Amino acid sequence: MTKLKLIAVFALALMTFTTQAQRIAYVDVDKILESIQEYQGAQQELDRLAAKWRQEIAKEYDLIKGMYNRYQSEQVLLSEDARRQREEEIVAKEKEVRDMQKSRFGPEGGLFQRRQELVRPIQDRVYGGIEAYAKERGYDFIFDKSSAAGMIFSNPEYDKTGDILNRLK
Repeated sequence: MTKLKLIAVFALALMTFTTQAQRIAYVDVDKILESIQEYQGAQQELDRLAAKWRQEIAKEYDLIKGMYNRYQSEQVLLSEDARRQREEEIVAKEKEVRDMQKSRFGPEGGLFQRRQELVRPIQDRVYGGIEAYAKERGYDFIFDKSSAAGMIFSNPEYDKTGDILNRLK
């Protein structure tokens, strides 16, 4: 009889535990995005734009190289003032090209902004779909397998930040 009671208590505890368990899932956001035609088009446009800008910058660096080579070959014939002026022109041109590079490829550059315009709405739609799916199916957490971003959706019921803050006060 005690074995039967023990088994019943264990089964009841197991059922209680499974009803309290969080539901967790993961998705591959990269795979989802790559399957969306609109996203593929946006990526192609970004690739074309980046290639065009890289080519323009490479031409500017070739121009600087030509300026430097001319300076090197004429240096002995130039006066001190003329040498200084040519050096300053070369340095100024290099700075101009670096600034161009930063304005196009930097953290807040044109490529980043264009990516935000083209890709952000698609990503928002995907994340919204994931959140709706999680709520419909009763998932508490959904993680992204394809990136270091980690958690995409979490049930606010499990956010214990406030409890920790209260404990620390």
